[in-house]
Amino acid sequence: MEFDRQYEADTAGTPEQSSQPGRRLALEPAGSELYQNVRMLATVLAVLILVFTFVGRIIVVSGPSMENTLHNGDAMLVWSLGYTPKQGDVVVLTKRTYQEDSIVKRVIAVGGQTVDIDYATGTVYVDGAPLTEPYTKEPMLLPAYGEGLNHIVVPEGCLFVMGDNRNQSADSRYAPIGIVDARCVIGRAVLVLFPFGDFQIL
Repeated sequence: MEFDRQYEADTAGTPEQSSQPGRRLALEPAGSELYQNVRMLATVLAVLILVFTFVGRIIVVSGPSMENTLHNGDAMLVWSLGYTPKQGDVVVLTKRTYQEDSIVKRVIAVGGQTVDIDYATGTVYVDGAPLTEPYTKEPMLLPAYGEGLNHIVVPEGCLFVMGDNRNQSADSRYAPIGIVDARCVIGRAVLVLFPFGDFQIL
């Protein structure tokens, strides 16, 4: 029909308006892909910051105070989210009055508990009961750095901590560290990630 031929003639020279995604992308600005990549990278970084601030982080052990449980250079996964320190946990804490770097110790007692130390036998008592401590490196021979703390009631909201290497550990027996405010705890060490030979669940 004449009408159909006229319609075909009118539309023959118009560009095809395709709905194919590839053709639409070709019309986008050259910097659009770069913008998308930058936005994605920023999102990933924001998530990582939140994770390592509130959920967990990786911390490297410095020093021999937790041998043989942990060794110098061990990289640990430390869990922070919703964590409340418990007796026996290996924790990472800060004690700015002692040093700027974080400290790794074991929780011996929590608020309200009583700690007694018998240096003659190397035995630690909590609430009158001797602790069974297979994790210690060797028997405790001397008070830490010559200080003879042997009895203390841990205040509420605080912790008494010690290193597993009792003869080479500055901990709650040592006045510059002493009783630790539980709010100074960064989190609980849950895994040794590296070196692979030291991998373990704590």
